[in-house]
Amino acid sequence: MILTNLNVVVAAPTDQAKATEYYPSTESVKRVTLARTLVLEAKATDEAQARLARKTANTAEQLAYQKQQDEIARKKAEAAKKAAEAKKAAEAKAAAAKAAAAKAAADKAAAVKAAQQKAAQAQQQKVATQTATTTTTSGSSRGTFKISFYDPAVLGSSMGYGGVAANLSVFPRGTRLKISMSNGQVIYRVVNDTGTFAYSNPHQLDVAWPNNQIPAAGILSATVEVVG
Repeated sequence: MILTNLNVVVAAPTDQAKATEYYPSTESVKRVTLARTLVLEAKATDEAQARLARKTANTAEQLAYQKQQDEIARKKAEAAKKAAEAKKAAEAKAAAAKAAAAKAAADKAAAVKAAQQKAAQAQQQKVATQTATTTTTSGSSRGTFKISFYDPAVLGSSMGYGGVAANLSVFPRGTRLKISMSNGQVIYRVVNDTGTFAYSNPHQLDVAWPNNQIPAAGILSATVEVVG
């Protein structure tokens, strides 16, 4: 309204104007100047408010952007932390598995070594026992005996060919004998039988032998030793 009426104010003749030429009064000039000032001030106010609005919008946008960046950074940090924790847990698990495998291998090696040592000790004990037995029985010759042969299978016996019949008062059942025969053959037999011949001739042994392998001489002599 101020701008609309401004020209009217300027153009309106005053009481003092002449017919062909007139000038605005001082009051009119003041009113126009005031109106223009008000317009300029309003325009400046609008521009200031617009600038403030733009600044506020920019600030809000910057804050939103910064908040978004902060959230992205936070999520990245959490992801990195979880990845580090997972890696640490995996490394710990792998280390534990490796330690367990190493312990199992060490235990197995120790068990194998212990078994070997036990076997070696048993072997040494066996050798020592055999040596002691040999030492004890070595030279325990019982003299020369007549050796005859029989096939237990032919007689219907299932005792096999590892035994020898003897006079049980001379060689108790279960005695292990080393028999060095006159044909040069050395055999070992265990007394597991006796025979009627042994009562009349205690220095005779009847050796179990396959019928088809009995020496042609049929009767041999042998030096007999007790070895067990």
